[in-house]
Amino acid sequence: MIPFLVTSILAAVIAPIIIRWYRSRGWVEDPKAKPHRKVTHDQPVPRGGGLVVFLSILVPIVLFLQIDSYLIAILIGALLLTVVGFLDDLFDLHPGIRLITGLLAALIVVGSGIGIAYVSNPFGTGVIYLDTPQLTLMLGGESHAIWILADVFALLFILWNMNIVNWSKGVDGQMPGFVSIALIFVGLLSHQFAGDPTQFNTANLSFIVAGAFAGFLIWNWYPQKIMPGYGAGSLAGYFLSILAILSGAKVATILMVLSIPTADALFTITRRIFAGKSPIWGDRGHLHHKLLDVFSWSKQQIALLYWSGSLIMGVLSLYLNTLGKIIALLAVATLVFSVLIFAKLTSLKQRSTVQ
Repeated sequence: MIPFLVTSILAAVIAPIIIRWYRSRGWVEDPKAKPHRKVTHDQPVPRGGGLVVFLSILVPIVLFLQIDSYLIAILIGALLLTVVGFLDDLFDLHPGIRLITGLLAALIVVGSGIGIAYVSNPFGTGVIYLDTPQLTLMLGGESHAIWILADVFALLFILWNMNIVNWSKGVDGQMPGFVSIALIFVGLLSHQFAGDPTQFNTANLSFIVAGAFAGFLIWNWYPQKIMPGYGAGSLAGYFLSILAILSGAKVATILMVLSIPTADALFTITRRIFAGKSPIWGDRGHLHHKLLDVFSWSKQQIALLYWSGSLIMGVLSLYLNTLGKIIALLAVATLVFSVLIFAKLTSLKQRSTVQ
């Protein structure tokens, strides 16, 4: 756990520096100057979480990991997300721009050779291989095979998790807490799987990134002094996805530890599409919004719910087989959907009463 502790300390030290820098330049999100329904804070707060996370992992990576082509590709993608996050902190970039650059970061990683070659068979023994069809290209006089299904699946997996985690950072302390817990479980699970396609220690990278979010949490806990912003939100989903792939934990496990954000995202996308709205534009319909507005939960209670969800599902992921994980996911999704539907009906009833 030394990598975790070192990175936590670095993040806790770097965060106030970023806070002072942003405040000195007036780079704060002021809900009174730029009101938006999805916003839950009532005082000007800087974003900057992406810079804190990225800068705090650099030294531990050099100290504890072997540098190779896979790690370089991961860091290049992370740097791209950090730069985009920084620009979004300042200029509120269009969601389409964030989506395209997120896809580019995922392409960099998958292009380096990190992909999902197989998934566990939930209805039987063994695995389902994704190594066909293949496309063979000649580059530099050498033959390179592209596993089309495996690479497309990996791209969608990374991009999906980047966005759903980014959507679950609406209240103080919410996102960095459950992300740190999820990464710790990915690190623990990495010891149980063979066939890691890289030469560096995946578990250590998991603990390093977990430490970055844990250190950031000190300053993001209620009342928050800094917000994650798109930078930290996208980096969280990015690293979670890649480390799940590298550890051998793959799809089911990462969906387990992200079960609440995943269920919330599925409901949100469906709700927006049926309402004739764009699925990528923010609103005040996420689970954390409903718990805050309809059920009068505190921000601390909401954050702890998300942490507890990742913790409980993470523990279960250590013992359940693939089918058991799917059943657990369906149970969480049913619970989250029920809460959101009840909240929607309650809001409609209150609205009709007022009218």
